[in-house]
Amino acid sequence: MPKTLVFDIGNVLIEWDPDRLFSELIPDPVKKADFMRRVLPPEWNMEQDRGRPWAEAEAERIALFPEHADLIRAFRARWHDMVPGPIEKNVAVLEAARAAGIPCYAITNFASDTLIEAQERFSFLNGFEGIVVSAAEQLLKPDPAIFHVFLTRYGQRADDCLFMDDSAANIATAQQLGFATIHVTPETDLRHDVTAQGFSL
Repeated sequence: MPKTLVFDIGNVLIEWDPDRLFSELIPDPVKKADFMRRVLPPEWNMEQDRGRPWAEAEAERIALFPEHADLIRAFRARWHDMVPGPIEKNVAVLEAARAAGIPCYAITNFASDTLIEAQERFSFLNGFEGIVVSAAEQLLKPDPAIFHVFLTRYGQRADDCLFMDDSAANIATAQQLGFATIHVTPETDLRHDVTAQGFSL
């Protein structure tokens, strides 16, 4: 039975919604969808999560799409507008676990600078026993290597850990490595699912 909780951050503890900003900047839904597919696809932002500097990332896209320079820069300049707030029901689980003395860790795909800003904005992101950040490791979930970094660095066994993430691919890797898992969706009752794994909150 697991005894340690391992959280993802984006769309588990805090909302992450680029569509929120770009619906404002590009009101036409067809044009917005085309922009997000061609100009700023998810794969582009993932490279910042892997550690690529924002200036380099912006320059690469602006060279390809100079007509969209302002929109490209808005992604970083208005990053906080894509993070509306905490997911309160899941943060309550984290805080209850901490109050109960349950070890809580995080493995997150996140750029280093935006994580610092998120930690300044959301105090609950500061109290983990340990956190593995993709940009610092230059590794991205679902690569098994980033999970091995966590296990080795913090002396954990996969079968002692319950891992929670919103990505099915990340959950699949964690399961293959022996973690207990919860695939978090907006409908997930995380408190119920965590207690069902044997934790007392």
